[in-house]
Amino acid sequence: MSFIKKIFGLGPKPVIAESQFKTISDVQSNAFSNKSVGAGYSMKPDVYYISASVELGNTTTKCIITATNLNYSYSYLLNKTVKMTRDIRPPKEGEEVFGKTVWDIELTKESVSEMVASTIKESVDKANIDIDKDLDFVVRSTGVTAGFATTEEVGKLIIALADGCLEAGIAPSKMAPAMSSNSLPERIRDYSLLDMVMFDGAVVSVLPPKGKEVVANEMEGELVTAGIKLGAKWTDVDYRNPCVSIDFGSTLAGRVVNDDEPYAHTIGNFLGLAGVIADSLIKGTNQVDKEGGAAIDLYSDKILKKADWKKAAEWAEEVHKLIDIRKVPMDVDRFGTVPLNPKSAEEAGTTLIGCDVGINGDGLGNLMDLGGEIYESHGISTLFATMDHTSALIVKRLLDVAFKENIITAGSALGITGRAGITGKKPELILDLVKDKFENVIFVDDGLALGTSIMARCMNSMGTPKAPIGGKQGGRCILTERVKLQKR
Repeated sequence: MSFIKKIFGLGPKPVIAESQFKTISDVQSNAFSNKSVGAGYSMKPDVYYISASVELGNTTTKCIITATNLNYSYSYLLNKTVKMTRDIRPPKEGEEVFGKTVWDIELTKESVSEMVASTIKESVDKANIDIDKDLDFVVRSTGVTAGFATTEEVGKLIIALADGCLEAGIAPSKMAPAMSSNSLPERIRDYSLLDMVMFDGAVVSVLPPKGKEVVANEMEGELVTAGIKLGAKWTDVDYRNPCVSIDFGSTLAGRVVNDDEPYAHTIGNFLGLAGVIADSLIKGTNQVDKEGGAAIDLYSDKILKKADWKKAAEWAEEVHKLIDIRKVPMDVDRFGTVPLNPKSAEEAGTTLIGCDVGINGDGLGNLMDLGGEIYESHGISTLFATMDHTSALIVKRLLDVAFKENIITAGSALGITGRAGITGKKPELILDLVKDKFENVIFVDDGLALGTSIMARCMNSMGTPKAPIGGKQGGRCILTERVKLQKR
């Protein structure tokens, strides 16, 4: 098992990748490269690719602005602005409600656009950057599709996200891939390989499932896998193919990736409920709002100090009696609230593994009752410790199913991201449960946002051949193989 010191902490910890904070003035003055020039690294002056990740999730709406060193693929965090999605204004008269979050917050094109625009503007102001001069690319993503009924609803949400970006002053050209390197700003033009290889749909050397859309949150799985790969550049872990990614946002996402070359294939998808399980437990305490409350409303670094970890482990076993984790059956079109197509998945060679409470979340009320019982008998600290054990057991059960289905390639690295997977003592508990199955395990903060950053680079063929993020563990950059493949 690989261990390093946590970037912002002391003592041995699980491998945790966290982008460092820097200012735009540091970026503009090329003042903060901490990678010494050596064999295999460029002697060029440091150049940074500045991208924004705009995400509308079931619990939070974020704009995260990063600057990525184009010589070494180190990604620095310029600003992270987070708002609660529950605070989206109610629909006005005449507005069309096209969907809801998993907590039944109604969404209209206008309300979503306003929330997205205000979040972007606030983030840009705090990062002290100029949208026109400094920002290179914006990628939009969403986790709320789990509560949607049709692909038309998803399409309307994507349009609303785009409208919000436009309202914030972002040019359309910064939301679409460039046609050639000449279309890019001069300062980053030399780092684009567009004249050699085009963007062909593979993100960090992984192809999505073939054919029709397999699950509604397919893009989430794609982005978090890519983001964990980018975050791993801050550690000594080679988190390239083959790998397994698990994202614990409000809903569950992630992938099982094999070691095919030059592009690996997605042979497994995780989906269903994740952070909403912890949110449901905390709602039973009556310390947060019954409708839009979340575990993060009460979480603090000191919350676990008085926890009874033995009792928490016992309570977690009780919680898991209500949680259904298994290979998704062929006779459903939704599992854990997430729309899916089992037949398309089977045809694409992709195994779907889901997490649910009852049937499509109809058992979340029972979790609230149990959370209230734990709180009344053992207090808030033990309840949060129970959540940590619960998340660790979810990881174990998901992986147990994946191994039973024989879809995890030998030598795979495991990556975890998302609020319900990396906070508290979850990393230590997860490591203890998986240490016999994985040599390398990495925990990445904001994997989805990092994924959008690397997606922006992939769309503009801005790779780092001397410090590759894609390809196979221990292998070299696959640029040559990509060129050959595209010439066929």
